[in-house]
Amino acid sequence: MFPDAGRMFRDGYTVFMRTIRLFHWRTSEAEPLIAALRAAGCRVLYHGGTGAPSVREIREAPPLAIVIDLSRLPSHGRNVGAWVRGSKSIRHIPLIFVGGESAKVTAIQKEIPDATYVSHARLIGALKRVKPLKDPVIPKQMMQSDPRRTTAQKLGIRKGMRVGLIDPPTGYARAIGKLPEGAVLEEAALEEGPRTVCSLTLWFVHDPGEFAASLPARRALASKGPLWIVWKKGRGDGLNGNFVREAALAVGLVDYKICSLDAMWSGMLFAVKKDRRAP
Repeated sequence: MFPDAGRMFRDGYTVFMRTIRLFHWRTSEAEPLIAALRAAGCRVLYHGGTGAPSVREIREAPPLAIVIDLSRLPSHGRNVGAWVRGSKSIRHIPLIFVGGESAKVTAIQKEIPDATYVSHARLIGALKRVKPLKDPVIPKQMMQSDPRRTTAQKLGIRKGMRVGLIDPPTGYARAIGKLPEGAVLEEAALEEGPRTVCSLTLWFVHDPGEFAASLPARRALASKGPLWIVWKKGRGDGLNGNFVREAALAVGLVDYKICSLDAMWSGMLFAVKKDRRAP
């Protein structure tokens, strides 16, 4: 729980007006944090548990800092940090990671060592000290990939592999690129799914409501092999990476890889989440 604003400022912090971008994946738990920041004079921009701003939104109104709460879904926080650092026009904005289990915080700190890592009680003090970064660290997974690798290779398509495509758009072949020798693509409509067992499946999603309704039935595909969920970039209807990840997590899927197919499509790779209680 974020500490009471009165206790936070009894040591004489001056009230200041700053714009903060907040990422937190549980809206009800974010509210006390937002209230305390506003009580301190901060202007807080928050898109909710599954929302996310675009790079353009952040670039056009750069905040004092991007605050990422690690109390919930630290892998999401790590991905946001990597996304910010991988975006040339906003990577200079300071990152502040708040809270979280020490082991998971340490893992993120190894990837982004020049971010600020604080408890909730020390957040305001950290905000008073942050400055834009001149030479920010870019996590390895966000660095320029090998130009010799095709998109098909990045997706994990190998020689002789049978790949299922659910509801692919016109021109999808350009997005996937040149296939390895013997690889076969099998198209299927959304309501059908692949007719045979495929080693890998790409599900192109086009509507947030339709995606959410179809997700429980499609979960079974991830138990048979890796499942890519692919969406169009820059949409205005809320269908973005955060929405896809949150919805998939709710049905027992966990993401472990992100890929930009081309300028239009992005994808996230999912597997069935293991039950840690199982022997």
